[in-house]
Amino acid sequence: MNKKVVVITGSPRKNGNSAAMAEAFIKAAEEKGHTVTRFDAAMMNVGGCHACETCFKSGKACSFDDDFNTIAPHILEADDIVFAMPVYWYSIPGQIKNVIDKIYSFCVAGKDVAGKGCGLIVCCEEEDMTVLDGVRMPLERSAALLKWHMIGEVLIPGVLNTGDIEKTDGCRQAAELAENL
Repeated sequence: MNKKVVVITGSPRKNGNSAAMAEAFIKAAEEKGHTVTRFDAAMMNVGGCHACETCFKSGKACSFDDDFNTIAPHILEADDIVFAMPVYWYSIPGQIKNVIDKIYSFCVAGKDVAGKGCGLIVCCEEEDMTVLDGVRMPLERSAALLKWHMIGEVLIPGVLNTGDIEKTDGCRQAAELAENL
């Protein structure tokens, strides 16, 4: 069965390590016949959640009209959502965190988003795998709250400079994640 997949990236480096893994995943998913829509959060204007709880009351996901309103309909229609990002200071980069926070709008508005798959592609500078927990754990908990099931995680330590990912099997692992769709 062909699926609708949304990939949301969170790095401002267009050719960075997490972007390379996202590309490997997208290529593999499209080769399997899935439809993939990619959003590069760092290149978009997505403000923080204002907790006004007027989500979807204006006909848009967020009453504060920004690029999340472009992303939201695709998340609603998607079968699977994959987040790809580097670790920033042991946590989720701000460029993608606002997108993740605004997913709250689906809860406020009572939108049924249960049953979707959630994938995670993450890399970090340090070799210590626990550094990835600052991204992995919040995404796993968010998926559980939304009643999404985890389709898999690609967690690659030890990459900092653009191109370092090529010294690892991160792109291969990201491509293999498409098998779980």
